[in-house]
Amino acid sequence: MADIFYTIEREGTGKFTEKKSRFLSFAFHVVSAEDAKSRLKALQNEYHDARHVCWAYMIGPERKEWQANDNGEPSGTAGKPILGQINSLELTDVAVGVVRYFGGIKLGTPGLIAAYKEAASLALEASGKKECISQTIFSFTFPYLVMNDVMKVVKSTGAEIIRQDFDNSCSMTLSIRKDESDNLRGRLEGVSGLTFDGSDS
Repeated sequence: MADIFYTIEREGTGKFTEKKSRFLSFAFHVVSAEDAKSRLKALQNEYHDARHVCWAYMIGPERKEWQANDNGEPSGTAGKPILGQINSLELTDVAVGVVRYFGGIKLGTPGLIAAYKEAASLALEASGKKECISQTIFSFTFPYLVMNDVMKVVKSTGAEIIRQDFDNSCSMTLSIRKDESDNLRGRLEGVSGLTFDGSDS
């Protein structure tokens, strides 16, 4: 279904050596570009003595927000192969950093691409993969008199109640899988006196 996406199950690491160059790889679960950059910056600080700390990240269920960085390696030989491994597993909300300690022997373009690809693959393999479902959040208010109508809709659609406040004027916040959100909204719109807060996401 369109609202299903995949991310890593846990943080993972990998180690790989090629012609005396050592590659240490790290996969992190992240929730935003800022989060990804923060985690990767911390990695660069921790391994400040390494020749290169290259990375890539992918954010969001639609997998449209991403960035890759070669960090001084020849263009396209590090960040792109790392991103390629993220893409091959169809992952998102993940950042992968690969630390390289130069061993004195140049690997050449094909060698670098293969090494960064392998290092990223090892970290992601250690991270596992889990399925997630995109959720849509609805917040709305309604008169107490239509409480039964609202609860009927909630129960029949399987929406999850995140927050509820019952008084003369009642409010509720629901979460439901994205593919079923239009149906839920349409049915709630049929409840007399119900108004949405306009903060759906």
